[in-house]
Amino acid sequence: MPVLLLGVAALAVCAVLSLALGARSVPLSTVTDALFGGAHGRDALVVTGLRLPRTVIGLVVGAALGLAGAVAQGITRNPLASPSTLGLNAGAGFAVVTAIYALHLTRPVEYVWFAFAGAAGAALLAQALGRRAGDLDPVRLALGGFVLQLVLLSWTSAVMLTSQRTLDEARFWLAGSLAERQLETLYPMLPTLVIGAVLALALAPALNALALGDETAQALGVPVTRIRLTGTLAMVLLAGSAVAVAGPIAFIGLAAPHLVRPLLGGDHRLLVPGCLIAGPLLLLAADVLGRMVIRPSELEVGIVTGLLGAPLLALLARKAAR
Repeated sequence: MPVLLLGVAALAVCAVLSLALGARSVPLSTVTDALFGGAHGRDALVVTGLRLPRTVIGLVVGAALGLAGAVAQGITRNPLASPSTLGLNAGAGFAVVTAIYALHLTRPVEYVWFAFAGAAGAALLAQALGRRAGDLDPVRLALGGFVLQLVLLSWTSAVMLTSQRTLDEARFWLAGSLAERQLETLYPMLPTLVIGAVLALALAPALNALALGDETAQALGVPVTRIRLTGTLAMVLLAGSAVAVAGPIAFIGLAAPHLVRPLLGGDHRLLVPGCLIAGPLLLLAADVLGRMVIRPSELEVGIVTGLLGAPLLALLARKAAR
């Protein structure tokens, strides 16, 4: 579709800007030469050694968060659902900080299984809190996820305050950042990211049926419980991998479906692939903005998305209340 092609073009432009802009801006001609081996020197090293891994990780993490957000909103029928609002990010963060404290972990690549365990536990607990008479209640789910997020964040802060070493090790990761991330951090996550993405794309037709309500979906022959469990698995794989690589970055999963829906409609067969583009577009745009606003220093991308996403969440909550 033309809209998807325009989205891919916008994402390509954003990726080029991510390679060119920062504390030290690099001409586009130098970026091109550096990528294809025709340039050497300091600028080429900045592009290939620092910004290229950062951009690739931003593309992958943004896609994972966008897909996770689309699945979260689809399986819960809740426009406020996302990995962050359902407590998955907070659960992964709590598990990682606890592991750093207890096991003296020092590298992001060591965090992954703890991030998965925390995200999975938070997802299951949020859904348990959101059930009423055996069915998921969107309002209860949103409130349960919010309360769960607050509790986990409080416990995470308490753990860090008891250990200066844990605080020093975890605070940069907890801010959510693409800076100083190397591709070696991403490689172990690729299998889980691919499995999660395949599951999310395969679920798209069933999510259309779930949007009609559980009883209607069951009448159409859709195995509601299995679809929700599969969607939760996809969400955990995607969000857990993204958090393990870049830390808990909020609001990308929430915002991506709301950006895509007015352009492509509510059909999940288009919405889910659209979020595969919108997620990295939003994340890279926020990362570039964070580099530019206080040059030569920069804001972590998790801080930028938090500052921009909080008003969006308030607006969506107001709209949902109406």
